[in-house]
Amino acid sequence: MSTSVAPPRAAVKSNSLARERRRERLIARAILLPALVFSLVMTQIPFLVTIVFSTLQWNLLKPKDFGFAGFDNYVSVFQSGDLLPSIIATGLITTLSVLFSVGLGLVFAVLLDRKFVGRSVARTLLITPFLIMPAAAALLWKYSLLDTNIGVINWAVSALGFSPVSWSTDHPMMSVVIVLAWQYTPFMTLILLAGLQSQGADVLEAAAVDGAGFAKTFRWVTLPHLRHYIEIAVLLGSIMLLQIFDPIAILTKGTGGTKTLAYLLYERAFIGLNVGEAAAYGVIVVLLTIVVATVALRTLFSVFKVGGDR
Repeated sequence: MSTSVAPPRAAVKSNSLARERRRERLIARAILLPALVFSLVMTQIPFLVTIVFSTLQWNLLKPKDFGFAGFDNYVSVFQSGDLLPSIIATGLITTLSVLFSVGLGLVFAVLLDRKFVGRSVARTLLITPFLIMPAAAALLWKYSLLDTNIGVINWAVSALGFSPVSWSTDHPMMSVVIVLAWQYTPFMTLILLAGLQSQGADVLEAAAVDGAGFAKTFRWVTLPHLRHYIEIAVLLGSIMLLQIFDPIAILTKGTGGTKTLAYLLYERAFIGLNVGEAAAYGVIVVLLTIVVATVALRTLFSVFKVGGDR
């Protein structure tokens, strides 16, 4: 006659904990599943459709001339000579805008980190440009500030005894960079201000006790502390500025070396009405963006490498 031996309590408890953890993981995945499905539907399916369109000979000006083109659209993209100048324009505008906005953002963040009367009002006013729609901001700068006849900047230039400047035509690159730097400086300021406010007061007091002035403290204490915040600001700002379209469409229409990849794609799709070639440009832009983002995340921005050890 055999007797059953009850499993040890430790084994029973371990099995119960394992089942509980599996249940929690299933619940977590079930909660995330709708968001994941929504993201796939909204991003991957349109991208797959774009890839299909890029293999078609489809020009809305020639509705009867429709068929399978294979890689002909991609060959046209690389042979047209417009891709490389657009990549250069995109990189130049993004780089200059990010550098100016981060530099100005750092200055404003240092000023707003100090206590003074009306600091909350100043912060609110400083954030305002980032809340304005890009198209509205571009129109504001085009007619109210940069216009040759009624612009405020040209009024000031004339008051100083100089000739008015046609900013959008004579200095298109500078005009776009000024508008973008003005609009994205508040975004950089918020990130850098958060970094300044996270700095320990004891470190600053120790530097003051050692006799370090503001310049030395900022150079050797504050800037190293802000390094990761600056990297995050540069990364996020670059991602957003790579997609800019409104200022270029409103201010310059791609002239003067300001035809970015986004505007080139728009030009092919909605002006040239060449759906197949525009789709090929779209696929190439996505692939280039993935390559640049991957290189940046893995090599240029160490915050994603050492952030978990801090």
